[in-house]
Amino acid sequence: MSQRWALMLLPLLQSVQAAAVARQTTNLGKWGSVITMPLVPAAAFIEYSTGNILTFSAYKTDTFSTAGYGYTISATYNPTTGAISSANISNTGHDMFCPGMSLAFDGRAIITGGDNADKTSIYTSSSDSWVAGPAMKISRGYQSTQTLSDGRIFNIGGSWSGGRGGKNGEVYDPTTNTWTKLAGCPVAPMLTADAQGAFRTDNHGWLFAWKNGSVFQAGPSKAMNWYGTTGTGSQVAAGSRASDTDSMCGNAALYDAVNGKIFTAGGSPSYQDSNATKNVHLITIGAPNVAPTVQTLTSMSYARSFANSVIFPNGKVMVTGGQPYAVPFTDTDAVLTPELWDPATQTFTLLPPHAKPRTYHSVALLMLDGRVFTGGGGLCGSCATNHKDAQIYSPSYLFNDDGTAATRPVISSITSTVAVGKNITVTTNSSVTSFSITRYGSNTHTVNTDQRRIALTPVATSGTTYTFNIPADPGIALPGYWIFWAMNSAGVPSLGGTVKITL
Repeated sequence: MSQRWALMLLPLLQSVQAAAVARQTTNLGKWGSVITMPLVPAAAFIEYSTGNILTFSAYKTDTFSTAGYGYTISATYNPTTGAISSANISNTGHDMFCPGMSLAFDGRAIITGGDNADKTSIYTSSSDSWVAGPAMKISRGYQSTQTLSDGRIFNIGGSWSGGRGGKNGEVYDPTTNTWTKLAGCPVAPMLTADAQGAFRTDNHGWLFAWKNGSVFQAGPSKAMNWYGTTGTGSQVAAGSRASDTDSMCGNAALYDAVNGKIFTAGGSPSYQDSNATKNVHLITIGAPNVAPTVQTLTSMSYARSFANSVIFPNGKVMVTGGQPYAVPFTDTDAVLTPELWDPATQTFTLLPPHAKPRTYHSVALLMLDGRVFTGGGGLCGSCATNHKDAQIYSPSYLFNDDGTAATRPVISSITSTVAVGKNITVTTNSSVTSFSITRYGSNTHTVNTDQRRIALTPVATSGTTYTFNIPADPGIALPGYWIFWAMNSAGVPSLGGTVKITL
């Protein structure tokens, strides 16, 4: 009798288990189908006028050269229609592979160095046009750049091209269209002890614009520093990142700009042939030139180098891709399972795996619809690890528990432009309970110095119309284009509304 009942109940039990697995998978988000791209997207940024994602590789779609051929192949992905267009950017004389990249106050993308190591190229989204900017004072590749609180763009490091060593700071002024050396911003204090020497020691700085034109360098060296950009510049040591190692090709994200909270994860002591770490730290910065506090947090489940990080509207940070032993142009033991860090609990949740390895030369960006674009890896010619493709992750906040698409709040109207310290007004179609803004992002070689997040609290509410005050310090509310998010009580975000913050 009991055996018969067991046999009868077995299909029901299997159905319940399958439904439970489906709910668990849905509650952790979903990956879409792999998208074929016309190139390896080794660099990418969000276009301010469309929300499209402009990606590029090098002078070819699947390989690079240090010869500096003077042109770059790009591809633009439209998240709304799924359309992809491609272009050969030749008018700036710039092979932009391995560049520095920052989004200016007016939304223009400022791309510097790389294969043509002294070049500057500037992209304007509204006209879909590129123009050549002035040559840098110091030729560079693998440098990091950071838009400053006064609108200039700071640039440091970059010995991959243009000669090795001595890649001290300089600054670009968009108003005068000039570069100026900053003799007081030496690169030496931020060098790692990379086994390959000067070629690698100054690559991919973790830079964060802060108050009064300052820049906080959080890594990848275990030594941290403050850089000042007024006059001829300045540098002040900021201590070590706790017991962390040098963490080349790791990640750092300013997920709470108001409180100066920086999440760091992974990386490896040397750029290549080096074991990555699972290390996670929380850095809290305050006044410029004052040493921050550093906390060692619970480690990731996976050691990662060459991963990328994305800040969600709710302040959680997704770490995706990478490999445990850093070897460029390989997918050996590639980590397919992303991890989502929750700042409230300081713990990680494992997310569903993506279909393709995302290691060296991969990218990840938050889109205006709240999903995450990931792509690339490789760019090594006839190698087997070229990934001319992308994949989009839909976070769990976009779904109900039963797996159906959640009903999203709708932003009916929003103030389109606001100065720091001033108010914006937003109206939604239904009640919402939390709000944030995230700055438009750019990403190449694990570096995204543009993304940051600010949580907002209404200063006035009338029905479903909410008024907010933007922080007055441009070192916190870094001017430029931001995405406004309105989230309901279930944590479901609206489609992003674009807000331009000005001085």
